[in-house]
Amino acid sequence: MSPPPDLRPYLRTLDAETLADLLHAQAERDPELRHSLELRAATQSGDVSEAHRLLDAAVTDGNGGYTAKVGAVLDTLRRMLDAGSRADLAPLARRTVDDISEVLEQSGDHTGDLGDRLDRAVELYARACAARPPDPEKLADWILEVEFDGPGRPSIALADFAAPLGEPGLRRIKSTVDDVLTASGPGHRRDVAERLREQLAEVLGDVDELVAILSAKPPRRDVSLKIVRVLRAAGRHSEAIAHAARALTHDKNGHAPEPVRVPEPDDETSRRRKEFDAKPDRGTFAALREAATADGKWPTQRRAALARLRELAAEGPGHADELARVLLDDGRPDEAWRACVRFGASPELKLELAEQRAAEHPAETIPVFREHVDELIERKDPQAYREAARRLKLLRTLHKRAETADEFTAYVGALVETHRRKSRLITEIRAARIAIPKAVTSPRPPR
Repeated sequence: MSPPPDLRPYLRTLDAETLADLLHAQAERDPELRHSLELRAATQSGDVSEAHRLLDAAVTDGNGGYTAKVGAVLDTLRRMLDAGSRADLAPLARRTVDDISEVLEQSGDHTGDLGDRLDRAVELYARACAARPPDPEKLADWILEVEFDGPGRPSIALADFAAPLGEPGLRRIKSTVDDVLTASGPGHRRDVAERLREQLAEVLGDVDELVAILSAKPPRRDVSLKIVRVLRAAGRHSEAIAHAARALTHDKNGHAPEPVRVPEPDDETSRRRKEFDAKPDRGTFAALREAATADGKWPTQRRAALARLRELAAEGPGHADELARVLLDDGRPDEAWRACVRFGASPELKLELAEQRAAEHPAETIPVFREHVDELIERKDPQAYREAARRLKLLRTLHKRAETADEFTAYVGALVETHRRKSRLITEIRAARIAIPKAVTSPRPPR
């Protein structure tokens, strides 16, 4: 089945009034789009009061209306963060997390769109805190309250909040975790403390502590691999090799040590999880999602599956592509883009995602298109030069949208200066009606 045609070229031919009428008509049919447009209009100056008002009104709506309004608030937060807004967005982001958590706790249903929006809200709160750090100890208290006293959602990744927490916030969390581990027996609080203790060791770079925590777990292949990766990342290669050797060592009778086996429930989610663990990829992830969604277990399974894919992505670009594709399939293009950037996905995939993001995130995609221009020029053939000139036209548009037109002028000047002997390339650039700075085009004085 062929994909639907891209309507953007046609839409660019329409005048502003026609586009406004079309968008307004669609907004009347789509409440989430309408809320998003209302927020865009209200937050042009960085004022987030309209977003707070929308959250105030959302609690009186049914689930569908609430989900739509929260989605509009999250879109606004993301857009303002992407644009580098100077507004302090952390209070709005935190309120959104707290509001969604409360609604989910009341409903008892953590599956579906609202559960996914809670994960997005936590991610945006972490970004807002990084942009404008709040009081680190108050942030630590909030994280501790959510983790120890909350209903089990959301689950906080300390690494996302490490920078705004800083030493004071992390120290406060560690103190509480140590107290819980000292005073608590088996149960929810101890389980949370154990998980936070492992995350603290990772964030603080305490390799010995992290290896000790992992080594105390029941012997499993994934745990052993993580220990090896931690030691290698710390430059302790001989220890990593020794641990890998111990993990493969047989006992005196020639048998590998038996891991502790816990009976697993024989349901569809468990079967799909085994398949995913054996072969983590798009296909097994999709099958796991279908089964776990039907069983009401998807949020927990999703976090664990994505954590495994991220571990693999850190090992090489091939796995990075797989993670990004999975996130795209899961309807999370923003996370897919960040995975590409963080883990170094293939140039082909980065270019594909840049094509999708260029309209709304011009500044983010400019480096990818510049790399593509360089790659095209390196091919040294007329067709590639023509395509490079076409890409330069796109870059010019992106720089204008990002309000960095001067950077484009300087970029073109440096590019032409570097490749001035490639006359066919210069001809294609001129044919594309791209202005070349006069300082570059002027003949050099005789030596």
